[in-house]
Amino acid sequence: MSKITPFLWFDGQAEAAANFYVSVFEDSKLLNVSRYGDGAPMPKGTVMAASFLLADQEFIALNGGSQFTFSPAISFVVNCETQDEIDHYWEKLADGGAHLQCGWLQDRYGVSWQVVPAILGQLMSDSESARAQRVMTAMLQMGKLDIEALQQAHRGD
Repeated sequence: MSKITPFLWFDGQAEAAANFYVSVFEDSKLLNVSRYGDGAPMPKGTVMAASFLLADQEFIALNGGSQFTFSPAISFVVNCETQDEIDHYWEKLADGGAHLQCGWLQDRYGVSWQVVPAILGQLMSDSESARAQRVMTAMLQMGKLDIEALQQAHRGD
């Protein structure tokens, strides 16, 4: 078990969301589904929570009702080594959701994700500020991030 586990609040979609996320990420699996019993705030037998692993990180999806919704103020970062990996997560996670700017997307459940190259932090924190600024400028023009274009910006090509 992880020391810190993200706990996601859904309105009736916890199991579907857990199954969706498990289908997107390799080395992931549904761990457990629990259901509401008698006297619960939801009808007996309704999925209460689904726990699942995504790339060795445990998550819990709760069907808590409509009181709360997701916001881009919280997002999950997917660090990708290759452009193929970026392309895969960008398309799969945004299916039924929305592509946004700078590698951000919102999935069909309203959860925000950042699909980024693993080298982005290194490119943006270059000690030569002009290089870092070129990377930032290039990134601000992109929806899905393009590793080669970011590297070219870094080099000044």
